[in-house]
Amino acid sequence: MDILIALTEIIGTKHVLEGKDTTRYAHDTTGKYKATPLAVVRPANTDQVCAIVRLANQTKIPIVPVSGNTGLVGGTYAQGAILLSLERLNAIHEIRPDARIAIVEAGCVVATLQDALQAHNLIFPLLFGARGSAMIGGALSTNAGGSNVLRYGNTRALCLGLEVVTPQGEVMNLMSQLHKDNSGYDLKDLFIGAEGTLGIITKAVLKLFPKPNAYATAMVAVPSLKDALTLLNRLQNETAGAVEAFEYMPASYMKMHKNHFPNSRMPFDTNHDVNILVEVATTSPSMAVNDILETTLGTMMQDGLVIDAVIAQNEAQRAEMWERRETAAEVVFALNPRIDSDICVALDKVPDFFELIAPRITRLDPDAYTSCVAHLGDGNMHYSVHPGRDDKQLASQFLEEIEDVVKLLGGSFSAEHGVGLSKRPSMARRKDPVALAAMHQIKTALDPNNIMNPGKVLPD
Repeated sequence: MDILIALTEIIGTKHVLEGKDTTRYAHDTTGKYKATPLAVVRPANTDQVCAIVRLANQTKIPIVPVSGNTGLVGGTYAQGAILLSLERLNAIHEIRPDARIAIVEAGCVVATLQDALQAHNLIFPLLFGARGSAMIGGALSTNAGGSNVLRYGNTRALCLGLEVVTPQGEVMNLMSQLHKDNSGYDLKDLFIGAEGTLGIITKAVLKLFPKPNAYATAMVAVPSLKDALTLLNRLQNETAGAVEAFEYMPASYMKMHKNHFPNSRMPFDTNHDVNILVEVATTSPSMAVNDILETTLGTMMQDGLVIDAVIAQNEAQRAEMWERRETAAEVVFALNPRIDSDICVALDKVPDFFELIAPRITRLDPDAYTSCVAHLGDGNMHYSVHPGRDDKQLASQFLEEIEDVVKLLGGSFSAEHGVGLSKRPSMARRKDPVALAAMHQIKTALDPNNIMNPGKVLPD
């Protein structure tokens, strides 16, 4: 009770939530990780965040930051902890078109920033299904990816500077607005992707880009994934790297999507094995991306490298194509039991992954089936196994088989969703032990009382 009183003195009774009032904060998108936090606190500024963190550090009470809570790996699980919501730190402080930067608070919703940039003919190119509720702080904490990574990079590549509250409740000012700054260690990149285990991000300097004046979007069916990569590379060559998205949806996913959304339309009369959503964009008035896309697809069709293609003729058709991809989480989450993975291999190794994993899945469980969508342009696959029975030991075996194949191909078991709770066993099994030791040393040095989102990311 003394802690609750002290929290109330910092931010007021209205913003210290207890009991049932914490429910909407205490579980993530999957619904798998549910907790009862000591309290949910909603500070309004960085000074209040500092005061709360100092209190937590003095009393050695765990503190877990939460933004939009759209994560999938249990990163905001906060049993008995202070759950610090950043939703009130949501201001857009500056948009500077000439410098192409925005200075925003961590609680700013991604889509809110994107909407605000419309008037400046600029974009913040972080594109994923949850952008309407995900916040900048959460995207930075997980180094979120999405469909535009192919052209613009992950969230880390979109950030110039940060303001961070350390585990001691001090403000670390890393708010550089510079593209070049070699003044010592790059601490900014240490906090991005750390999932709140080293400090709490409260503000950021973000890179902006000119808004494309033309998009060319198509659904394309190709004979194989190898042919899909040929298409990607040809389009990159023809457009000087203007491919923004290159998303893979196999026939099995198309069928699942149709079953989940019976009123939706299939992209082709035949449900082909390999379907690609491709989007090319340009800011150059002289580049006719629609013509380039149409010509490239036509040539490849003549060569037998493209089976079928539909190019969006208007914004409604483009939106329909994107809806099919962006509802993937809803479609797959409806299929249970389910073992999810978020893996990445080099682009030319993607076909090898599917070839190698298929017999291993069948050997473990002949009744199992799989679902997958992928950011094929950067090698990131969301590969799920749906076993014939709900068995924890079997689920662990599936994950280890997936990890074995990924390791064989030189890939990673974690691409864009973070580690959180669910991938800590994978960290123990797969991460280089010298790298893990260095991470533990960094954690201990910055957070000796282990109050910052303890039990996440690093294995014991």
